[in-house]
Amino acid sequence: MPSAADAHIAGAETQSIGSADEAVLFDRIAIEFDVAGGKTFRAVEEADLKVAAGEFVAIVGPTGCGKSTLLNAAAGLLKPASGRVSIFGGPIAGLNERAGYLFQQDALMPWKTAVENVAIGLEVAGVRRKDARDQARAWLKRVGLAPFADRYPHMLSGGQRKRVALAQVLIRDPEIILMDEPFGPLDAQTRLIMGDLLLRLWSENRKAVLFVTHDLEEAISLSDRVVIMSAGPAARIIGDFPIPLARPRDIGEIKLDPEFQALHRDIWHILKKEVLKAYPGFADGEAE
Repeated sequence: MPSAADAHIAGAETQSIGSADEAVLFDRIAIEFDVAGGKTFRAVEEADLKVAAGEFVAIVGPTGCGKSTLLNAAAGLLKPASGRVSIFGGPIAGLNERAGYLFQQDALMPWKTAVENVAIGLEVAGVRRKDARDQARAWLKRVGLAPFADRYPHMLSGGQRKRVALAQVLIRDPEIILMDEPFGPLDAQTRLIMGDLLLRLWSENRKAVLFVTHDLEEAISLSDRVVIMSAGPAARIIGDFPIPLARPRDIGEIKLDPEFQALHRDIWHILKKEVLKAYPGFADGEAE
């Protein structure tokens, strides 16, 4: 297998102009934050990234490199200092209502049951309460939680809460799904189960996904492409690797595939250097 590093680092440097076939386009965006003393901190520098409709793209990079910042720009929560963000070929005007956002920590309301939490988005959008809750129960069944529909969040395990949160996002049928380390707080076994569940649900309608993770194995297992960000500040996109592994995938088994292992080796060769920059006390070669 040819080295993915040779073929796809340069591909991160240029992207085409936005079109209706591109769910998300970052066109040379820079993102800054105000800091003390009237100064600015540049978190992201001239990032170019395209996510096609129906594509699953994972972003990896060192801690603090701006991965979540890019998600927030796609959600319309942040406005770039320069460059352009487009959604299906058009600009973002305020919040991106075509996207659903799943955070690392769920936003379940503790005084509402699982079914009430899942239904709330539809109710806010004007759907009748009974209809919204009927749809919510159907979604809880799809994520394996039908028997737990009337339980409150404190009565659910971490994995169960995460499935409620996933249903809460997907019930509104967003065209774009933004996911910020959604499985990070879970134990290793539950992460595998959640990964398989996510892929099963995604395969049913293939919405565009932009998925941030620190876990390279998770990124390769789930995605169509893995994008690498450099260490910050002024982080850039420095690598873009297609993941040609066949679908459907078993998250627990695919890591044994020689092609998976070759992809992991090529991506880690680049990512490791950036991770080490985030820990200046480490000499090159001390972290594996």
